[in-house]
Amino acid sequence: MAVSQDIVRMYRRPARVVRSLYTMGQREDLAIAWLMIGCLLAAVAGMPIAQRDVVMNGGDIQQRIIYLLFSSLLLLPLVFYLLAGIAFAVIKPFRSAITGYGARLALFWGWLALAPLMLFYGLLAGINGPDHPGTVLVQWVGVAVALWFWISGLIEVSKAKS
Repeated sequence: MAVSQDIVRMYRRPARVVRSLYTMGQREDLAIAWLMIGCLLAAVAGMPIAQRDVVMNGGDIQQRIIYLLFSSLLLLPLVFYLLAGIAFAVIKPFRSAITGYGARLALFWGWLALAPLMLFYGLLAGINGPDHPGTVLVQWVGVAVALWFWISGLIEVSKAKS
C-alpha cells in the first residue's frame, strides 16, 4: 500500500498499520528511508519558524536554514536510533518477543506518520508565532499523537513474530 495511504490509516488504527509493516519482514532500508524522510519533513516544517525569527529578530536566513538542515538530517537520526535502542533495552525484559528492528520500526514509522501535524505546526508557528494558543494546542496534540503512535507500535511489534 502507498505510504500516504498508510499515514492516513495510521491516524485511525496505528497498531494495524504497524503490524502490516512489521509482517513484511526486516527491511532496514525502508526503516532508514522513513526516518530520513520524516527528518527532512521536520526540517521543512521548521523553515517558516526560522523565517519568522529572522524577520522579527534579524539574522541570516541562509545560516539558519543550514543549521536546521544539519541538525535535522545529521543529528536527529542519531537521536532516534539512540531512543529506539533505549526503548528496546527497557521493553525487552518485559516482552521478550520484541526485536531491535521492531523498536526502530515503531519509532521511525510513527515519526514519518506524524509529518502532517509537524508541517501544520510549522506553518502555524511561522504565521502566528510559537506562543499563540492555537499553535500551542497543535503542538500538544502532536506530542500526544506521537506518543500514541509510538506506544501502540511498540505494543504491536512486541507481541508479533516477524
